[in-house]
Amino acid sequence: MEHGSYSDQSKSTFSLADEDHTFANAVRFTLNQDPRLTFCGYSIPHPSDNRVNIRVQTTGDPASEVLKDACQELMLMSQHVRNTFDKAVNDFKIKNSKTKKNMDTSS
Repeated sequence: MEHGSYSDQSKSTFSLADEDHTFANAVRFTLNQDPRLTFCGYSIPHPSDNRVNIRVQTTGDPASEVLKDACQELMLMSQHVRNTFDKAVNDFKIKNSKTKKNMDTSS
């Protein structure tokens, strides 16, 4: 849900349900990489409330577009991390299977 002004779309607060510090801090980090951003912060209204509020202020672009772009960038970063991790796991398995075969044949 977006809480903002119709007259100035460059400043908005977004309330996201079922999210916590993990997601909010990652989005905040990604938003802060965007040169269109002038301010970004987040808050958790209450520890028992599974909701996060993210405040976005831009140099003039609509805050919702900047947030959307940051979420897409975060998805790309997450996919890269996942692919890198999967490749490292596969490389490790291949290396260890060769090492195990060499140990079995030398015994």
